[in-house]
Amino acid sequence: MSAHPRFSAVDRSFMLEALSLAARARYRCHPNPMVGCVIVREGRVVGSGYHQKRGCPHAEIHALREAGDLARGATVYVTLEPCAHHGLTPPCADALVRAGVARAVVAMVDPDERVQGQGLARLRAAGIEVAAGCREAEARALNRPWLHCKATGLPYVLLKVAQSLDGKIATAGGEARWVSGEVSRREVHELRDQVDAILVGVGTVLQDDPQLTVRCEAPGALALGWGLPAGVRASPAFAGATDLEPWRRRDPLRVILDSQARTPPGARVLPALIAVTGAAPAERVRALQASGAEVLVLPADAGGRVALAPLLRVLGQRGICSLLVEGGGAVHGSFLAAGLATGVRWYVAPRLFGGAAAPGAVGGAGIAGLADTPWLTALHVRRAGADLVIEGDLQYP
Repeated sequence: MSAHPRFSAVDRSFMLEALSLAARARYRCHPNPMVGCVIVREGRVVGSGYHQKRGCPHAEIHALREAGDLARGATVYVTLEPCAHHGLTPPCADALVRAGVARAVVAMVDPDERVQGQGLARLRAAGIEVAAGCREAEARALNRPWLHCKATGLPYVLLKVAQSLDGKIATAGGEARWVSGEVSRREVHELRDQVDAILVGVGTVLQDDPQLTVRCEAPGALALGWGLPAGVRASPAFAGATDLEPWRRRDPLRVILDSQARTPPGARVLPALIAVTGAAPAERVRALQASGAEVLVLPADAGGRVALAPLLRVLGQRGICSLLVEGGGAVHGSFLAAGLATGVRWYVAPRLFGGAAAPGAVGGAGIAGLADTPWLTALHVRRAGADLVIEGDLQYP
């Protein structure tokens, strides 16, 4: 993107409102980005909207419908470049041109190869003044999973850990419920509600028989939106109830790493996607399929376990933009060793477990040298009840 013009406080304020509207979608656009739009005439918002889910009208269309004739000569603030192609909906850039808006302020250019500046070019060709880059960093933070998926073809992989202060995820006696506090546990259900898929290893299934469902009764804070200004959550645009569809809990796709198809056919996690290797016994595979599971046969890694990269490629091809990994230490260690984890949500409880027998948050062989360790960027630290929460994006050497 070319050098950005200076944006006024008014521009930044209205773009913050557009970001707050975008956030109402709460990462449920699967596989589309969250986008918000406000239309302003003579200092007053005359139209607003956000993209709720795939196939629904885009944010600009909702805002234009609300503005009506008042859109002519107005300024439109939108968090992502208006689309310029025919998909499930017509091009938003054309709709803005027809409405006669005078100015378009855009947070960021759309990296989709079908757009990539073509929407802005179409607006400029129609004589509309265009300014791009207003609150771009915040717009990118809001859509980090979608942007990662667009750039790599793989889902954004978030490792979720609940550990003691000394790095243990269970006691030496095997107790793991509950390491973290009630506030943290509620957050995790809100997080599940906003991701596309959740993954555990078969060891977790055999030990805990989890459901991996969402159990929360009201929408919570943004799952992956760390780094956003407090105003996104505090503004009336975000705090108000959605005006498009009542909030409903949404269970993510459940994915089990199970190289030998050991998941019991009666496990509460089913139906789920079970990733196995070619070494899985055929009778176990058939039993899982009869129980409603989708069994995906993938290559094995050097240790005979399901290779993670092929699994992530399949998920990415299915439009899964965000994957929450709630596995044990071995699963977390595998994702880190492969360089495939892209972010963390680490809950640290004010407890000390001690003991060499107590399992740690990250297993595997470990890293020999400090120079080879991954580190966190976009780091954010906060409290959740009595627990400390550390979150950020992973950077690898």
